[in-house]
Amino acid sequence: MKKLQSSRVLVTGGAGFIGSNLVEALLDQGNQVTCLDNFSTGKHKNIEVFLGHPMFTLIEGDIRDQATCHKACSGVEYVLHQAALGSVPRSINDPVTSTEVNIDGFVKMLIAARDAGVKRFVYAASSSTYGDHQALPKVEDVIGKPLSPYAITKYVNELYAKVFADLYGMETIGLRYFNVFGKRQDPEGEYAAVIPRFIRALINGQAPIINGDGSQSRDFTYIDNVVQINQLALLTTNHTAINTVYNVAFGENTTLNELYSYLIEFLSKHNPAISKILPIYGPNRQGDVKHSLASIEKAISLLGYDPQYSLRGGLEIAIDWYVKSLK
Repeated sequence: MKKLQSSRVLVTGGAGFIGSNLVEALLDQGNQVTCLDNFSTGKHKNIEVFLGHPMFTLIEGDIRDQATCHKACSGVEYVLHQAALGSVPRSINDPVTSTEVNIDGFVKMLIAARDAGVKRFVYAASSSTYGDHQALPKVEDVIGKPLSPYAITKYVNELYAKVFADLYGMETIGLRYFNVFGKRQDPEGEYAAVIPRFIRALINGQAPIINGDGSQSRDFTYIDNVVQINQLALLTTNHTAINTVYNVAFGENTTLNELYSYLIEFLSKHNPAISKILPIYGPNRQGDVKHSLASIEKAISLLGYDPQYSLRGGLEIAIDWYVKSLK
């Protein structure tokens, strides 16, 4: 696989789960990496190992501040924009802040990247953009109506990126992430994602709560697949591949009940008592889609995307990391 080397890269939200994994990979490959984060959801512990690295620069600041965005983009060749307020429930509870960060902050980053002459702006889009569209698998050019403020903000990002490409000649690529999981994903807090939340509960001997009956399905995507496609998006020289959006997934869907059985299987190897823990079923979550499955044909065809980690393969690696880090 092609890997970016000897380049100057800005990772916004670089202290977050996905951002810190991108920072790690880029530093390992000999790039000069700047991390911009306000630590509202990012964690200092995610980047502390990089702080002494001669090629790493941390800017503590907010993407809602235009001067900060310009400072972060100064001298940068590429931007990987990961900074956002994630979570559908968070956006339902506080649509104003989600809008300010995810739309206002996004536009200010686009302006800063444009003014700095950045070569390419690759940004985190979302599978939530598919909204109420029922057909499976999800194909990039067919979407439904958004089901949450978060979904609206991520779709607006795509519209702004296209307009900036058309008006100002920028090169942008949006990556619609499907339920990413892996090391450094925070298991704590009200808005924690399902996999780390379940893992933490089971390690602590507690019964996780499954929203709904567990038949809802997701295309769970291991973090290393996401790192791969971000680099492919930065490196592609295929003109057709630029100024568009891609699904980022493995291309398989798994029900929450199936996910739970996998977690029991893998975690029981570390603690046999976990095999006896049964889940608790709670109410459905507002704004959630019932099923999610991505077509990854476009990414394979235009970017050369070749995801190496299935859900089970990624879970084995992630669980080993959580068992060690949650002790």
